[in-house]
Amino acid sequence: MQALNLPVYEFRIRNTVGRQQIFDPVRKKWVALTPEEWVRQNFVQYLLKEKNYPASLMVVEAKVVYNKKPQRSDVLVYNKSMKPLLVLECKAPKVNISQEVFFQAARYNSQLKAKYVIVTNGLEHFCCEVDYEYGKHVFLREIPEFSSLSLN
Repeated sequence: MQALNLPVYEFRIRNTVGRQQIFDPVRKKWVALTPEEWVRQNFVQYLLKEKNYPASLMVVEAKVVYNKKPQRSDVLVYNKSMKPLLVLECKAPKVNISQEVFFQAARYNSQLKAKYVIVTNGLEHFCCEVDYEYGKHVFLREIPEFSSLSLN
């Protein structure tokens, strides 16, 4: 798989019936190793190992209902009170991070009301804090440590 703009992590990867699978430690199951999944698994490891996000507060492919249609957010991180804290939208490395990608994450977050939104293709990462009082997004210079987030 393609090298990403993230630290290098070790993964459990296997070949089965002519396709590769990667073990997802959050979902605790084997999943198809697609370019988008590669980005998701690497970014989850980044959050776990570099930014100290607890795996127990993460949900991969969290169900989100938007316009009465079920959809899935790539990763949802809850705070310790089990309220949505962070929404992560992952794309394959070849997908440019466009306004439409931000709109997709914003659609999910319009239902979840998380305070932070991250969009990544593994090469570029954008993190913003949602200011609900003023109705705007404030882009952050870096992905915050879990311990530094406003957890309320």
